[in-house]
Amino acid sequence: MENIIHIDNGEKPTPTFSASEMKARQDALRALMAKNDIDAALFTSYHNINYYSDFLYCSFGRLYGLAVTQGKAVTISANIDGGQPGRRTFGDNVIYTDWQRDNYFRALKQELASPKTLGVEYDHINVENLAKLKAAFAETDIVDISKSVMALRMVKSTEEIAVIGNGARIADIGGAACRNAIGEGVPEYEVALQSTAAMVREIATTYPHAELMDTWTWFQSGINTDGAHNPVTSRKIVAGDILSLNCFPMIAGYYTALERTLFCSHASKRHLELWEINCQVHRRGLELIKPGARCCDIASELNEIYKEHDLLQYRTFGYGHSFGVLCHYYGREAGLELREDIETVLKPGMVVSMEPMIMLPEGMDGAGGYREHDILVIKEGGAENITKFPFGPEHNIV
Repeated sequence: MENIIHIDNGEKPTPTFSASEMKARQDALRALMAKNDIDAALFTSYHNINYYSDFLYCSFGRLYGLAVTQGKAVTISANIDGGQPGRRTFGDNVIYTDWQRDNYFRALKQELASPKTLGVEYDHINVENLAKLKAAFAETDIVDISKSVMALRMVKSTEEIAVIGNGARIADIGGAACRNAIGEGVPEYEVALQSTAAMVREIATTYPHAELMDTWTWFQSGINTDGAHNPVTSRKIVAGDILSLNCFPMIAGYYTALERTLFCSHASKRHLELWEINCQVHRRGLELIKPGARCCDIASELNEIYKEHDLLQYRTFGYGHSFGVLCHYYGREAGLELREDIETVLKPGMVVSMEPMIMLPEGMDGAGGYREHDILVIKEGGAENITKFPFGPEHNIV
């Protein structure tokens, strides 16, 4: 039984991006490698493998990789996936089998030979696999390239922005389905199912050759709104509940989001006051996102609004983040987050969210989590808000 094989099974489907787009990404990577005297790169993360090859793997406990040199780019996949990785990869694909332990590293040796310097993602590879990699490439200097490659991904191409724009549009469709499903006595999961189904159907219509995976909805009610990433439950909506709508269409690994505060039937005076304050922060944040602005300065100015209302202590996370290849279980462009400790300057081609959130715990007047979320594309002279779903009390008391 062979340790390393190829499976050519069927024609490649229509890819997410053009060949010129994918070549431009790989050319920029190779230029970075040459500048830093890196002979080869090994990507192991979902986001970088997808970004440079258009293949999004499903790990299920197995290892995957993308080996890049100045002459080739090859995905390394597990035999369990058959020919699917090869069909989806921009470039070549090699498969390792289960017939002998650590065949993954044998495949890497085959594709990378013996580079003097190998770039890897220290923020993704674990201790055990790094030790195996060092043993397989004993004469190679292994260095981290995760942060420099992240910086390349932070500025989006025209084709990427088009995908993100469609994602924002589809998130709005999910939001409408979610809003229409809200009612007293309806469980959270039923609302979420309606939203997710609407988004998946629209992705299939817009991208008929795409794989349909990972689209999801978090719909939270009452106490469950206290966390931005709280999962759906079977809790039933009660009149007067604060609600949180969170729609996430996934297109070829590209994440977009719509998040809104709503109420069922009515909201108390204090709930309305807090909601309006958070919307005030949101509106000001939308105004501050423009080329030349520093992430930390945006966060600091918005903090002042919360301070005026004695609410800063109830803020739960940063004011926004970058968009691109990421999901709830992979990826993050941490250098482009609207936080006090990030000094990155916004520039055209970047795509960021504005998403202020405050959370008052149970027992307090106006308890619950309040969050609004829009996506903005930075352009010369300003920013375009590509989220169209309305926010605020005048729209979202259902």
